[in-house]
Amino acid sequence: MNDDERSMAGRPGTGRVGQVKEVTSLSNPIIKDIKALSNKKDREESGTFMAEGLKLVIDALELGWTIRTLVYAKAAKGKPLVEQVAAKTVARGGLVLEVSEKVLSSVTRRDNPQMVVGIFEQQWQRLEDLHPEQGQTFVALDRVRDPGNLGTIIRTADAAGASGVILVGESTDPFSLETVRATMGSIFAMPLYRAVPNDFLAWSRKSGGQIVATHLAGSVDYRTIDYRKKPTILLMGNEQSGLPEQLAGAADRLARIPQEGRADSLNLAVATAVMLFEARRHLLALEAK
Repeated sequence: MNDDERSMAGRPGTGRVGQVKEVTSLSNPIIKDIKALSNKKDREESGTFMAEGLKLVIDALELGWTIRTLVYAKAAKGKPLVEQVAAKTVARGGLVLEVSEKVLSSVTRRDNPQMVVGIFEQQWQRLEDLHPEQGQTFVALDRVRDPGNLGTIIRTADAAGASGVILVGESTDPFSLETVRATMGSIFAMPLYRAVPNDFLAWSRKSGGQIVATHLAGSVDYRTIDYRKKPTILLMGNEQSGLPEQLAGAADRLARIPQEGRADSLNLAVATAVMLFEARRHLLALEAK
């Protein structure tokens, strides 16, 4: 196998149109390239990531994401939806691999893997191009560390009708396999932005929106804040240390979520969900008038 074939999984448009490659060996160079996407370094270098499941792949294609490689199990061959996705992949210049269940399990690191896996190009939006509008809500996450938290927040933001997720500072990778799994497909529907703290603060000052931050020192009940007059950026702190003073000091409102019992804080994903759906409740009330 030559170098061009070896790099097919990592480059858009290098699959042979009209051809499905059958792969049964774990040592196949293309399979090795795909398995390497479990490493952040390899995802960043290739600009790609892995998503599992036929529905997720179909949704991604419908939303215009670029697919580089489609992998499906032999048992899925001949199924109409799989054949349609394979045809779309080939038509868009992608590579299609038909593999054994052993190979698919190795790629996904699961004993009972999904029958279909897609390798997609990552998508990041430019924060400087974002101009929030009235009625929109965004989530800004400071140094989120846990892949499950991030994936759940992306999924929840999608469910709550948010318009985007902004990652501030050094955060876990939203395109890791663990995070993508936790999003349950919402990774394809939720615009993602990233910025260092200073750039985020500079953008927020001219965004026209209000920053509502949750903070242990917050004095405002989150239910009493008006989320309707301006677009809202919900700023949530790191799981362990919360918001640094630099970010907390820039918030328009420091909110608290009243709690009872012995717990002194909520899980980040849970707290974000509470804030998102409260903002949604206010906006729905506005629409009902």
